[in-house]
Amino acid sequence: MSFFITNLILSSKVNELINPYGMKQMMYPCLWFAGNATEAVDFYISIFRDSRILSANSLVTFLEIKGQKFMALNGRPDFDPNQASSLVIECTSQDEIDQYWEAITKEGEESMCGWCKDKYGFSWQIIPENIEKLLFQSANAERAVQAMMGMKKIDIAALENA
Repeated sequence: MSFFITNLILSSKVNELINPYGMKQMMYPCLWFAGNATEAVDFYISIFRDSRILSANSLVTFLEIKGQKFMALNGRPDFDPNQASSLVIECTSQDEIDQYWEAITKEGEESMCGWCKDKYGFSWQIIPENIEKLLFQSANAERAVQAMMGMKKIDIAALENA
């Protein structure tokens, strides 16, 4: 499993994230929560192995999930997340897709084409790591796209056999 942005590795410097090309991570998402950021961080850490809190206070928590840095902000209920932005999880197997789908949608919502929302309203795309090959580079790419349009959770075998 990896996040779509890039895989990152922790450098020897505390709280400095370095990507595989040796560049410091200069951008990371800030997720706005309506006063329940600590609860949300605990939820995300329970879902993703290789995750940890980097630092925290009553306003902000910095966390790392699979090498990707995030900021969780304890804000006021002025803003709600929407589907204009989503977090993409590339999975290496159907089992991994199933695991993340179940965990994220447990108190959230299922949508179409691998999209779902967690219980905090944040949108996720849970997709196979070879999604580009399946949908753009294979001989049956057009049929795979049509098959995906009828799915909620992605079924890798169905895309491969379309």
